[in-house]
Amino acid sequence: MKNTLELHQVSKVFQSAESSVTALLNVSFELQEGESCALVGPSGSGKSTFLNLCAGLEQPTSGRVILSGRDLNNLSEDELSTVRNRELGFIFQSFQLLAPLTALENVLLPAELGGDYSAEPRAREWLKRVGLSNRLTHLPSELSGGEQQRVAIARAFINRPGLIIADEPTGNLDFETAQSIRKLLFDLNREEGTALLIATHDATLAEQTGRQVTLRGGQSE
Repeated sequence: MKNTLELHQVSKVFQSAESSVTALLNVSFELQEGESCALVGPSGSGKSTFLNLCAGLEQPTSGRVILSGRDLNNLSEDELSTVRNRELGFIFQSFQLLAPLTALENVLLPAELGGDYSAEPRAREWLKRVGLSNRLTHLPSELSGGEQQRVAIARAFINRPGLIIADEPTGNLDFETAQSIRKLLFDLNREEGTALLIATHDATLAEQTGRQVTLRGGQSE
């Protein structure tokens, strides 16, 4: 297996006129293709900053973030956008579907943003795989929370990225729905060989990952 994601002695300091806040301090981490890892820790421990750095949405104050062999520090904004589109899939607690678009149109978005306008058969197949082949033309407002998250999962996988980043993917779901979403995530992680990084307060979800990394005060344990 090869490393999909590497963090080497990464620190992030947020500076203002009055003070500085160290969100992460000398964190090193690696995640290989096919692996799953839960990022756990109390609120304010640095989990969101960690995910943002992994996605190239923020630059580290020091250290290096390497995604699929590319040092994100050395890329332009356009290059970062291309890498995010091709190499990353995102799943959010609040689903982040576009309200005016159907389920199919939402799934197609990452492919079309990357210039692929022939992805509809693939999008339909992904919606079938997540159990929504009968919901293609439904708007988000016409879907349950669990169905919206299934659309979001299909959207995250449409470009077959090397890494899926999931931020509290079961946070807005009831127990039974969360259980089905957990199973779906791990089934797809296994079938696709995609690295899966999950920030979560859901202990059941965290325990199902291959390993856990705990953040406290911006440092990993």
